[in-house]
Amino acid sequence: MSVFEYAPAPESRSIVTLRPHYGLFVDGEFTDGGGEPLKTVNPATEEVLGEVAVGTDADVDRAVRAARKAFTRVWGPMRPADRGKYLFRIARLLQERAREFAVLETLDNGKPITESRDVDVPLAAAHFFYHAGWADKLDHVGLGAAPRPHGVAGQVIPWNFPLLMLAWKVAPALAAGNTVVLKPAETTPLTALLFAEVCQQADLPPGVVNIVTGAGDTGRAVVEHADVDKVAFTGSTEVGKQIARAVAGTQKVLTLELGGKAANIVFDDAPVDEAVEGIVRGIFFNQGHVCCAGSRLLVQESVHDEVVAALKRRIGTLRVGDPLDKNTDVGAINSPEQLARIRELVGIGEAEGAQLWQPEGQLPDRGTWFKPTVFTDVTPAHRIARDEVFGPVLSVLTFRTPDEAVAKANNTTYGLSAGIWSEKGSRILSVANQLRAGVVWANTFNQFDPTSPFGGYKQSGYGREGGRLGLRAYLKES
Repeated sequence: MSVFEYAPAPESRSIVTLRPHYGLFVDGEFTDGGGEPLKTVNPATEEVLGEVAVGTDADVDRAVRAARKAFTRVWGPMRPADRGKYLFRIARLLQERAREFAVLETLDNGKPITESRDVDVPLAAAHFFYHAGWADKLDHVGLGAAPRPHGVAGQVIPWNFPLLMLAWKVAPALAAGNTVVLKPAETTPLTALLFAEVCQQADLPPGVVNIVTGAGDTGRAVVEHADVDKVAFTGSTEVGKQIARAVAGTQKVLTLELGGKAANIVFDDAPVDEAVEGIVRGIFFNQGHVCCAGSRLLVQESVHDEVVAALKRRIGTLRVGDPLDKNTDVGAINSPEQLARIRELVGIGEAEGAQLWQPEGQLPDRGTWFKPTVFTDVTPAHRIARDEVFGPVLSVLTFRTPDEAVAKANNTTYGLSAGIWSEKGSRILSVANQLRAGVVWANTFNQFDPTSPFGGYKQSGYGREGGRLGLRAYLKES
């Protein structure tokens, strides 16, 4: 029980204008789609926010043709410095409309407004600022003099960070001179469509960015279109495998950023309170809807009880509820389908003998919610220690030696991220060097920057996004 209760501090949604119907954004204009429209829903209240057009194969073909025309006639031949000016303009507009984007992201996705406001939107703008600076410096990317863009990039993004994942993909593609056909997730399309308005406001030439909404079939049409040169996908490993099979045997260049089962390793010399904050950020940030979430906590045996007790105390102070309330720490699960997946894996964890713990308190009556959950007495054989839950569920395992910690951390089919908590720099460097993970955080977790490449190994995909390496994925040697 908290020492004191917080008064409600709801963010006003008046800054957002919701429309009854949203169209596709093709060749600089909003148009109708040929498919049966989808409804996009606020997961916290079950309120229907609007109907969204669904792109068919013909709609995707229109978008790709518009992107190809823009690439051939306008964007490709344009001076790189002028392309950079457009990216700077988009970045500034994202900053100017930051509150509008943050509120809309929270309404459509269910994440707390503090995360949309303080993380997602600022980072999205930062990616455009960063890549705007690269636009006229591509000779220094590492592909020799005058590297060339691929052409038309087909991009499919997930529902957990809708605007941020858009920025991760669109900004480097445009900076490199490519044009884009983007398919946002079917449950969270609204900030992508608001971004289309920003493209219009920035006077971006028609066809440079095209946004085609829809479900899996629409994404498949984008990926498999014969005139798409570069494919970038962020999402589940299963869908990533399907895309890899579809692209195999073609000339398409592919980047995949897929699932993860990150180990967050706490050694006996780690400052416990600091580590607990990192553990909480690692797994409960964005309701655990994070591909690099620290969902496996590896604690050195001698400090296990102390760390778990401190962790439970901290989790007991987390506030689950209205995502628009600035006091909320954990928002709504994005969809009923994802909630069912979380419940299924938690049920399996209990059936396999792991010990479940959840804080006291009631969840809201309406919407899709799940309490922050901790499993102890977990072994590497448990499903909850192997499968990506993609929710606010933490599995706690123990180790005795650094070698055992490394072995358990690497005992996964994934390899996206990891965390190390220790006061010994030599230990951090030694362990990090042995971890098979694309990103390793030291005494922190879930920290991102546009200059730092992000990506994984094994079933977490291949290729990098962000930094110079991420930009290279959208270029080829002359």
